[in-house]
Amino acid sequence: MNKINISAIVLAISLAYSVNAMAQNMSKSEYKAAEKNIVAEYKSANDSCGSFAANAKDICMAEAKGKEKVAKAELEAQYKPSKKADYEVSVAKAEADYTVANEKCDDKAGNEKDVCVKEAKAALVSAKADAKAQLKSSKANATAREETSEARMKAQEKGSEARQDAAAAKRDADYTVAKEKCDALAGVAKELCVNNAKKLYGK
Repeated sequence: MNKINISAIVLAISLAYSVNAMAQNMSKSEYKAAEKNIVAEYKSANDSCGSFAANAKDICMAEAKGKEKVAKAELEAQYKPSKKADYEVSVAKAEADYTVANEKCDDKAGNEKDVCVKEAKAALVSAKADAKAQLKSSKANATAREETSEARMKAQEKGSEARQDAAAAKRDADYTVAKEKCDALAGVAKELCVNNAKKLYGK
């Protein structure tokens, strides 16, 4: 599939779904209207994928669906702003990116495809871990602002723990990718590759 065509379609969908220009304090009727518009734009974008074939069509449809999910999450965050809503936007973006990246892996084969899938999964795990750490830190800091210095110290500890959890999740995901790459090798070379991956990621 022509990459320029895909980029043009993605850009058009992105512009169509943009809800950032809306006021933060929107009425319920404005929210419903924006929601209908997102659905309509998704249907239009999805229909346009009919001009493609095979995996190019699947990628196009995944991009359209991903943009819809992100747009809905962003709309919800504008309608009812909160740290949790911001977290949901980050997760929606991560999942949309993962779905498209995973779909693109179908254009590959063998170990190259396996590595591609693992890398897509690692990126998803990493993005979700960052979003979760951000949410935990934000909640802890918000609580600390309302309480004592002891609470502030606990908030810092929670933030540190959240970042450590995120780092651990990323290491595990990266190790899985590195180990998958070793499968392209054989014998001593493969064994050495696996051992190096274990040392690098503390396994």
